[in-house]
Amino acid sequence: MSVFTLSQAEREKHLLPQLAELTEHHRENSEGYDRILSSLGIARDASFASIADLPWLPVRMFKTHDLRSIPESEIFKTLTSSGTTGAGASRIYLDKAAAGAQTKQLGATLQEVLGNERLPMLMVDTVGIIKNRRSFSARGAGVLGMANFGRKHTYVLDENDEPDVEAVKTFLATYGDKPFLIFGFTFMVWQYLYEVAREHKLDLSNGILIHSGGWKKLIDRAVDNTEFRRRFKEDTGLTRIHNYYGMIEQIGTVFLEGPSGNSLYCPDFADVVIRNPETWEEQPVGEPGVIEVVSTLPHSYPGHVLLTEDLGVCNGIDDGDWPGKHFSVMGRLPKAEARGCSDTFQGAAA
Repeated sequence: MSVFTLSQAEREKHLLPQLAELTEHHRENSEGYDRILSSLGIARDASFASIADLPWLPVRMFKTHDLRSIPESEIFKTLTSSGTTGAGASRIYLDKAAAGAQTKQLGATLQEVLGNERLPMLMVDTVGIIKNRRSFSARGAGVLGMANFGRKHTYVLDENDEPDVEAVKTFLATYGDKPFLIFGFTFMVWQYLYEVAREHKLDLSNGILIHSGGWKKLIDRAVDNTEFRRRFKEDTGLTRIHNYYGMIEQIGTVFLEGPSGNSLYCPDFADVVIRNPETWEEQPVGEPGVIEVVSTLPHSYPGHVLLTEDLGVCNGIDDGDWPGKHFSVMGRLPKAEARGCSDTFQGAAA
């Protein structure tokens, strides 16, 4: 069953009560979150007229504060982000129910492009990335999470992080005549799969590529999303390509690129708000701003309404491949602006 069905009006009606209820749930169960909202003057019985009216947390808060809505005894899994220099790493706490829900909803989202069958899978990574199963890096969590949706996994990189060309050739000889799944982080997919496939004239035409991650390294090589798709199509035959946007602070929620490319879509349990970085009001379609991501999934920690440190633009509403808002990510905020978002809340949580 598709999770890309709700128009924007239906989404507001469906999600707003759930998100307001989650806000209260986290206030009741997370002392730090309650302190933040109280210091901002948000009453416990506050009502919200729209999703854009809900109070947001800067995503950076999870790097500087332990925020959870479950007792320590119920922590089933702790996820950590790959902290950038000086920023530390986010810590995200899941209980069993939360871990199950994020896996289920990630599966429902990806089913839109993968279908119901688990496909043979090329992992553009090394098997070493998933060795520690209790505490994962963001990359390891991504790889292990996606591994659930494939079978007959073949890793493109050997234990020395070098392309294993023979392993890829063997995989394609065995499974390449029918649909197969490819997963990796965008820069690694380009460097270790595209460049190898082009050099060795490998046929990836039956592949379905799911990829994500920063584009900065590729932009430095003059490769944007359009060029990425064009070159894969021309040099390897691969046309079914879906970028996605997600983060460990909202694990299980991914905003998936539609079949047409160049726009990301919200599953029915999520939404996006683009905010003016000076007024924090919601930006109209076509006006860039700071991306806020909204999801009903986070129950074990207050991550349901998060202001990211990314710039984006809403490309349209109810006029794309799937209903609802569709948007593009334009890159990271300049560091000073990112700190500005966070400083708004920093004193409150101290």
